[in-house]
Amino acid sequence: MLNLERLRVLHAVAMTGSVVGAARLLHVTTSAVSQQLTRLEQETGAHLTERQGRGIRLTEAGTLLADQAAELLAQAERVMAAMAQHRGVVSGNLTIAAFPTAARGLLPQALRALRSRYPDLTVSAREQEPYEAIPAVRRGLLDLAVVEDWTDDPLALPQGLDHRALLDDTYDIALPSDHRLADRPTLSLDDLSNEDWITSSHGQLCHERLVRSTEKPRIAHTASEHPTQIALVAAGLGIAIIPHLGREATSAPVRFVPLADAPRRRVFAVWRSTSAAHPSIGAVVDALLEARPPA
Repeated sequence: MLNLERLRVLHAVAMTGSVVGAARLLHVTTSAVSQQLTRLEQETGAHLTERQGRGIRLTEAGTLLADQAAELLAQAERVMAAMAQHRGVVSGNLTIAAFPTAARGLLPQALRALRSRYPDLTVSAREQEPYEAIPAVRRGLLDLAVVEDWTDDPLALPQGLDHRALLDDTYDIALPSDHRLADRPTLSLDDLSNEDWITSSHGQLCHERLVRSTEKPRIAHTASEHPTQIALVAAGLGIAIIPHLGREATSAPVRFVPLADAPRRRVFAVWRSTSAAHPSIGAVVDALLEARPPA
């Protein structure tokens, strides 16, 4: 019978395209990956990899076995989740990622609640953008991710992932308190066509959203963190679009005005369908829902 851990190594090589990538994915050494592949070849009696330049690639037999391994590993995860559900115990180790605003606005409260309720559950969190987190969940690098999309630009999730909506987030325009538009009850993007903008760094979703929604925005400054953006606004260096989620109270001379024509940002959790029955996944999702700020 084939060894499941060796099949996991082959699957990791197939997903990452290299021994080095597989080692990083599985948190082992490259020599350990090579040893497991050699033993798997001995078990199957077939050459599974071949040299390609400085790296390797799967042979036809290796590709066939890797495809079958993916199905076996998915079934194994379903079995383990079903057994955990049968025991009804929330325990084990879980990894979760969230985009920066959710990492600040949801994770601290959720992680504190989980640590208090489930002493046998260890949750490791990281900050990560959705375009990185979603493939990481699919590959097994993460157990769960908090991601975002927009009502007019929905995110297409890969097959094999489940999701649960957490909240809809709204946006305000942050202006210096002495700005000529600061006393308006609402603002539209058309009102702000001649303003200097302060926005997220290039590649972050909020930056891309501003570029798509505003005709040739004049971006004066970029900063990854919203508190930094607000500080730049307070200094009179421009205006910014700031979400409600994760916003901290500030004494800075900044006025927040609702953005009337902005689509809503949707925040949701995603995880592998094969792990959906695991009680720990349900416990984390429940904690995230409880951590939502008041509407």
